[in-house]
Parts: sequence; C-alpha cells; structure tokens
Amino acid sequence: MSTCSTPRAPASFRSIMDEIQRKMVGQAITVRHTLAAFLASGHVLLEDVPGTGKTTLAASLATVVGLQFRRVQGTPDLLPSELVGTMVYNPATTQFTFRPGPIFTHVLVMDEINRATPRTQSALLEAMAESQVSVDGHTHALDGPFFVIATANPIESQGVFPLPEAQLDRFMVRLKLGYTSEEDEIEMVRRVQLHEQPILNRVVSSEQLLAIRQGLHTVRVQHDVLQYITRLARASREHEQVLLGASPRSIVSLTSFSQALALLSDREYVTPDDVQEAWIPVMNHRIHARLEWDTGDEVLKLLQEILASVTAPSEFCEESS
Repeated sequence: MSTCSTPRAPASFRSIMDEIQRKMVGQAITVRHTLAAFLASGHVLLEDVPGTGKTTLAASLATVVGLQFRRVQGTPDLLPSELVGTMVYNPATTQFTFRPGPIFTHVLVMDEINRATPRTQSALLEAMAESQVSVDGHTHALDGPFFVIATANPIESQGVFPLPEAQLDRFMVRLKLGYTSEEDEIEMVRRVQLHEQPILNRVVSSEQLLAIRQGLHTVRVQHDVLQYITRLARASREHEQVLLGASPRSIVSLTSFSQALALLSDREYVTPDDVQEAWIPVMNHRIHARLEWDTGDEVLKLLQEILASVTAPSEFCEESS
C-alpha cells in the first residue's frame, strides 16, 4: 500500500516568503510566482501600470536573499554600453580596460524595458540567455545568480519598442501585480506614509541559496505529469484560434516552474495542480491568437480553454520508504 509523503521543506523557504510579505502588502500570489521563477533560474516580466510596487518587489527579494540589487531605467537614449559596460582608456597603462555596467549585479530591475531601443534590448537578451555580455569582441561572464525583473507599462503605446518574440520567450513568466483590496491599500499607506514600514532582514546565506536553487533538479516529475505538460503545449499549437503556440523552450520553462512551485509547497515531486498553477504565468506571453484584436483577455480565455481540453493525470503518491 502506497502513502503520500510530504517532506518538510527547509525553514528558509517559508522565511523568504514571510519576510518579503512583511513589505509587499496583499500580493501573495505574485510574490510566490516571482520567488518560484528565481528558484527556477528564470526571469520575470512584470507588466502593469506604474505605482503598483514592481521595484519594491525586486528590492525586497534581493534584500531577503542577500543579493546585490540595481535598477536601470529604460529610455530611448539608453545605449547598450550604458547597460553592459564599456572599454575605458587608462593613461597610466596606455591600455583599454573594461568598466562593468549596472548589468553586473545579481538582481536587475529593467524599468520600462519596452522604452529601450532594440539594440539595448538585444544586449539584455544576451545576458539573460547566456549569463554573459559581449563588449568590443570580448565576452565577460556575469556572476551568478543573475535574475532580471523587467517592467513594462501595457497602457503606453507612444515611444515604445515592442519586445520581439525571441526576447519574450526568454522570460520564464509574465506576471501582474494589479490593485489590492481597500484594506491592503490602507495598510500600504500606513507603512509607507506613516513610517511604519518594516526593515527587511536577510534570512538565507549564500550557501543556503545556492543549495535551494540546485535542489530544484531533485524535485521529481513522473512520466504521466511530464506527458501532461507536453500535451498541454502541443494542444496550444493545434488550437484553431492560436496563431503561435508554445515553443519547445516553453515546455522546459513550464516543467522547471512547476518544480519550483512544488518546492515552495513543501513537496519533492510535481503534481498536476502545480502544472495548472504554472500554465498561465508561463504561457500568457508566448501564445498569440488568430484574432483581429489579440488582447490579453482573449489569450487568457484561450489558455483556459486549452487547459480544460487536456485531461490531467490522477494525482499519485510516492511509495513510502
């Protein structure tokens, strides 16, 4: 007879979530998904209107896990060299030396990424994909972990450069913070304006953080769950109203993000519920509809239809040892 075994996750998992939520009011799901993307070595695209706490979320995560944090404002005049760095002449040595740019950090917030030019976006894409930058024919590796939270204002349409599909596909998830409840907004104002905002503490060491990220690969994905993930992605390509379906890379992202969600749920194996929770955050920026007006709402409806059309496997239990 088999029994479900639910191992207790290290206290650091719960501590990270709890500490961030001391500052982020009423955004538990977005905090959870951002942390999951970080654990899965992915990057996050936060698409929302200004003033909803995007930079606060990134800064809070960096503080709690003890990582360096930098913010860059995307503007049309932002040069790639201002992001990645440049070669500087040193009169003392009569040689050029590399001066690193702000991208050499652990947690990078690229505010309003769609205001940066395609050349600057391309420089960021290389860093996201390869964990390195190229300057004057030489490559420079980024120290890990390297985590990008890029923000975009979906309302603005003037003076923006839409992200190409190749760069969108490099973001593991696209998330939205949105507006909170009345009670949460009152609490937010109390903390910010009435000087009751808590000072966050670092709750994990570098060694613990590295172990957590490396431990993601030990989260088991049974064959039927992996088959479920693949069938969902294939169903998105076959839907009559879908112009561009899930890429093969998105299947890897969906699997990795599901593993991170399982880890945050104190489990060492992925269930169909993890996959279903991961489905929309991972796929909502990768699916394009065959509609005259390809809006986010229409894509969300398509994703929900695809999810409902594929039969999920029965949840399984690990054999007791």
